[in-house]
Formats: sequence, structure tokens, C-alpha cells
Amino acid sequence: MSAPVTTSIIGFDSAWTDNPRAPGAICTIRIDRTGRRTLVPPRLASFAEALAAIEAEGAASDLRLVALDQPTLVPNATGMRPVDRVAASLISWLGGGVQPANRAKIGMFDDTAPLWRFKQRLGAIEDPEASREASRGLYLMEVFPALAMPSLDAAFDGRLRGPRYNPARRNTFTLAGWQAVIAAVRKQAIAAEVAGLADWADDLARIETPRKADQDRLDAVLCALIGLHWHVQPRETSIMIGDRIAGYMVAPASPSVRARLETAAKAYAVPVDLERRVTTSASDGP
Repeated sequence: MSAPVTTSIIGFDSAWTDNPRAPGAICTIRIDRTGRRTLVPPRLASFAEALAAIEAEGAASDLRLVALDQPTLVPNATGMRPVDRVAASLISWLGGGVQPANRAKIGMFDDTAPLWRFKQRLGAIEDPEASREASRGLYLMEVFPALAMPSLDAAFDGRLRGPRYNPARRNTFTLAGWQAVIAAVRKQAIAAEVAGLADWADDLARIETPRKADQDRLDAVLCALIGLHWHVQPRETSIMIGDRIAGYMVAPASPSVRARLETAAKAYAVPVDLERRVTTSASDGP
């Protein structure tokens, strides 16, 4: 008999809208009472399907942490959130871009957007710092895989060194970038000892012509890895930019990435690690 699961780290790449022809993807990293970590492979999922999957995890886990790749707090009517400006300072240096989040984006953040229904039905506590100390409950936090890349793999930490791995962007996509991200995931799988993840990455790497759906599944895994890092690694190896009013993001942060983000945050008067606790998480392992 398998050991009972105590924690589920759930990565959800929502795709921001609720388009049946272009759903997001969801996956889970389960941690049992012995500390063993196991991947529940990613699958395509709408908001409703993701909600059902998250609710189902409640039957197996005392603690659930949902790491969502979509802005979760968007009070601004137009323009960019302050946290988006800070993130953009790093992402643009890496050679990418940040999509502005504001309430004028119909279908994404307007009053009837599916995100708000999802959050209401989920009923999660949106307090990343509290989730680190919790032993039970359902928590939600916003993450951004592109922001995590240079900390997950130092090969991406440099000017214009961000990977181009979105197959839907034919003008910028490179197979080398795609394979590099998969290789980074495989390294994380081995370092964090997530059973099944390295094999899943190997299978993904064999796809000769990746599709957008493949990238969505990959991003769901990245979300889960970000959530796992936040949950088990020392607090100083992660960063929380912004606040729970104007918007925030959580990401792993190497010393060089932290320095760059803190400089940008100071320039835009955006708080960093505003609610950081003095205590550490229960687990210090990779």
C-alpha cells in the first residue's frame, strides 16, 4: 500500500482565457508522509477541469498549493501592474516580453472573466508566505515561468539568453530553446527527486515538432516546480515581488536575479518580500 499523500503542489497554466480549442494544462507533484515526491503528469485542462482536479486532490492531501501562471490580482483599469513592470525589467533583458494585465482585457480580467469565477469557486487562501508554514488547507499563488528561468538554470541568466520555446510564436521559436527548457526541467527533476518527472521530460524531448499544447503542459510542470521550490527550499532562495493588493509574483531567485529584480523594484517603488516571515519551512531539502 502506498504511503498517504500529505501535500499536493499543483501547477496550472490557465492560458488566461476559457477557449475550448486552446485550454491550459495542469499537473501535480505529490509529497507523501515519507517525503517521496511523485509527478502526476500534466494534461490539458479548462478552468472547470482544473477546478475539478484541484478539488479531487483534497481527498488525498492535507495541504494543497496551487501555483497559477496568470495574474491573480488585477485592480488596475488600464496599463501594467507595478509587479509586471518589475518582471518586465528582467524578462526584456533576457530577450522576452511581459503581457500587461489590466481590467480592460475582455475575457481575461474584465468583471466576467473566467479567472474570477475560478477563484471564487476554488475558495483558496491567497497568502504565499502563510502557505510555507501551513500543514493543511488550500492555497493559491501567482507564478510566472519566464521569470523563474534564469534561476532554475544559470544557462538562461544573461542578456538575451532567455529560451524561445513557444511553438505558437513561429518567428521566435527555436528547437534549441525548447530542448534547453526540457533539459532544465530534467535537471530539476533529478535534483528535487521527483519520481516520474525525468522520464516525462525525456518523452517530451522526443517530440520532433512541438505544438502549443505541448508547451502548455511544459509550463504546467514549470509552475509546479516553482511551487515545490517555494514550499521546500530555504526562503532566501525565492522572491515575492509586489503585494496582495496591487498584484504580486513568486519565483525562485538566484543571487544575481534577486539583485536585478530588487534594483527594478526600487526604481518602481514596488515592495519585495513584504510579508516574509522570520521562520523557515519545515523542509530544507532540494
